[in-house]
Amino acid sequence: MNARRMKLDLQVCSRARLSRDARFDGKFYIGVRTSGVYCRSICPAPTAKEENCRYFPTAAAAAEAGFRPCLRCRPECCPGTPAWLGTSNTVSRALRLIGESGLEDGGVEVLADRLGVGSRHLRRLFLRHLGATPVAVAQTRRLHFAKKLIDETALPMNQIAVAAGFGCVRRFNAGIRNVYHRTPTQIRGLARQKVFHPENQYVFRLHYRPPYHWKGMLAFLASRAMPGVEAVESGTYRRSISLHGNHGYFEVSPDEKYDALTVRVQFSNSPSLFFIIERIRAMFDLNADWAAIMRTLKVEPVLAERVAADPGLRVPGCWNGFELTVRAILGQQITVQGATALAGRIAKTFGKPFAASSNLTHLFPESEVLADASLTSIGLTTARAETVRRFSRAVADGQISFEGIVDSEAFLAALREIPGIGKWTAQYVAMRALGEPDAFPSADLGLLRALHLQSASELDLRAEVWRPWRAYAAMYLWKPCREEEGRENGIQKPRGVASAGSRA
Repeated sequence: MNARRMKLDLQVCSRARLSRDARFDGKFYIGVRTSGVYCRSICPAPTAKEENCRYFPTAAAAAEAGFRPCLRCRPECCPGTPAWLGTSNTVSRALRLIGESGLEDGGVEVLADRLGVGSRHLRRLFLRHLGATPVAVAQTRRLHFAKKLIDETALPMNQIAVAAGFGCVRRFNAGIRNVYHRTPTQIRGLARQKVFHPENQYVFRLHYRPPYHWKGMLAFLASRAMPGVEAVESGTYRRSISLHGNHGYFEVSPDEKYDALTVRVQFSNSPSLFFIIERIRAMFDLNADWAAIMRTLKVEPVLAERVAADPGLRVPGCWNGFELTVRAILGQQITVQGATALAGRIAKTFGKPFAASSNLTHLFPESEVLADASLTSIGLTTARAETVRRFSRAVADGQISFEGIVDSEAFLAALREIPGIGKWTAQYVAMRALGEPDAFPSADLGLLRALHLQSASELDLRAEVWRPWRAYAAMYLWKPCREEEGRENGIQKPRGVASAGSRA
């Protein structure tokens, strides 16, 4: 499998390697024949001769070719590969499923069956687009996360083995020795991290490709922070979380020195750490390929001006798809502040108390609770309360699930079958809960005003050239209006446009 077939531009890779350009970090890997290691484009090691270098689209492809991870640049710390870029829909969906649960639910055969293809065909697609098999991709992710836990936490090795998905210490030790040519204990001895934290508290550094507009991300989340569940203070985002009956919280702050976000997690169940970190990466859109996004958006003059003024704006994701959708339903046709207040009342009235951290007093209620809740008692209209209850019941009964989504269009169609959930809400959920980079709520009045258009059909036509990054275009078109976020988005709506939400 050569680099040309996998669509790597060797000249671009070579220039990025020689310049150590951080914008290409994680977009390809360099195998050095003389040392037998593979590196990131920003590796500080002495520059290898070009004839000794091979380029790979993924870390798994480099590992499949027999190279081991560099201990200096630590490939496990690079920004994630933007899975949708240059891959088929089948591969993108498979990567999403592998990210959620590895291959622990039945291996490649079960994964292929869920995707509606044969296992041999899925392997061929992975080799064509990623240069590695599904098993190799899953194993590389597991090893990289184990290495990160060894370097950045004080977890005992037996807990790291479980948290990284090895199942037992013997397999963990063998896997680390085989790949890194060192034992886990020897690797920990080399780690730069020497400050260890209290029990059940972990600190990670999650990298991104610059630029990253942290102030824009924080401003968006701050105006929607649910009282009691979320808090934004002194440039830091914090929220309570619940997984499999365990409760905790995390906080995120910028670390511009390393082009990274510092994440502090307080959680008692270490096997959940992989899921928590992957969810935070998605929530803060750390895998985005800003260079590709910028090239597409700047063809629109209005967007080009805003991109130049505020480079690095990302699409905020969410911690929990159910919670985000409830929040979107509440935000229909009312102000952002009004929807935030209602969400806070729901959390405090129906959520479980949580007292592990100041200002984080509650956990957002489960779907089973809201399915039978008396929501009109806290200020929801009868119609809105009924929509929230029906949606909650569909989630509680398993008719709608935010886990293991294979076909996002089918998921959104099922969502829209619930009375009170329309196209705007579904597209907003696709943007923030599903992480679809091309999701676009074209009926939103803020978007129409930004471009002085009168109808969603006009906006859809104009936005065709922004694909596949229309969600990022929406963030830029919303941003200039943020000073007016207190206004109702439905005021003075253009003729023929259905009422949209408040950008929830």
